[in-house]
Amino acid sequence: MKSIVIAGSLAQKPGRGGHTWVLLQYVLGFRKLGWTVLFLDRLEPDMCIGETGARVPIERSWNIRYFREVMRRFGLEGNYGLLCGGTRTIGLSRARIVERVSASAALINVMGFCTDDEILAAAPKRVFLDIDPGFGQMWQALGQHETFRGHDAYVTIAENVGRPKCTIPTCGLAWITTRQPIVVDQWPVDGAPRADAPITTVASWRGAYAPVAHEGTTYGLRAHEFRKFAPLPRLTTRRFELALDIHPADVKDIGLLCSNGWSLVEPRRVAGDPWRYRDYIRRSAAEVMIAKGMYVQTCSGWFSDRSICYLASGRPVLAQDTGLRDVLPSGTGLLTFTTVEEAAEAARAIGRDSVQHAMAARRLAEEYFDSSKVLGALTRKLDLC
Repeated sequence: MKSIVIAGSLAQKPGRGGHTWVLLQYVLGFRKLGWTVLFLDRLEPDMCIGETGARVPIERSWNIRYFREVMRRFGLEGNYGLLCGGTRTIGLSRARIVERVSASAALINVMGFCTDDEILAAAPKRVFLDIDPGFGQMWQALGQHETFRGHDAYVTIAENVGRPKCTIPTCGLAWITTRQPIVVDQWPVDGAPRADAPITTVASWRGAYAPVAHEGTTYGLRAHEFRKFAPLPRLTTRRFELALDIHPADVKDIGLLCSNGWSLVEPRRVAGDPWRYRDYIRRSAAEVMIAKGMYVQTCSGWFSDRSICYLASGRPVLAQDTGLRDVLPSGTGLLTFTTVEEAAEAARAIGRDSVQHAMAARRLAEEYFDSSKVLGALTRKLDLC
């Protein structure tokens, strides 16, 4: 049986149901295609926290409890290894991990999270999977960080990379583009949304990275873009709700959002694991997708993994244009915008025919993002078949 290794940072990020799903789509998607999948993760002692955020020993950490629960509930026992510093592991032993990696077709290294020299050397093919496009390429172009060193193939979800309109540097690498997959069976459509359901999203305000200055342009964050669309609820009669990870110190931004009619909810409460995250999306009327400035300004063609979950759940998406009009059909189920006025009109449009937009959303997920199609195409591009 064909085998593959997916390496990513799940244990480091407990309580982030959406991020967990990003990795699960690959693991479960390859499994659905008949591959034996090993999920590989690492957790350093200084990453370990309790549920209050305080540092705790690894054996008492929320990280470990969360990780094990996800592995158990998705039937991944015997198919994961968590590197815990030195030779210590949870799940498979280090020797067995190296065996499994050596016997695989490839190790798909999500954002280069696996840095273990022995394990990387054991992989027949090392594939860097870029799911946060622009940052790593600009750091490398600026000489700040060798983001992609030690890999044999380079895959990105920025579908416009290498095209004339896209300003993400290629760094001289032959980028393979892909869409993000979704295992549609995991996202059943649960009828039409309630009439009073809000338009929602789950997001972080600033994220992990600072803005990047490259060739005379400063590429910003989601906060910089979101401020432009703060008036959106006031321009419509729809309810808008954000499960927003925002620091209390961003008091001016919180005030800006609330004064314009956005309802803010604690993301850990409504989306703190894969199951609550899925339920939150299904309780929504639609999603409003406002992207990081990096994705918009570079005309990357980036589309959110979260938005794909909305589409698969039969929930239409109002998406800020990141160059999407060049790569995906829009107008029904997926409606793109560049201004707050266009976003307001899109919200009104889905209200006029919510059933049609809901059905179109699910069809888009099935046609363009179904894991069997996306990952089948990716394995052919990587010559893994």
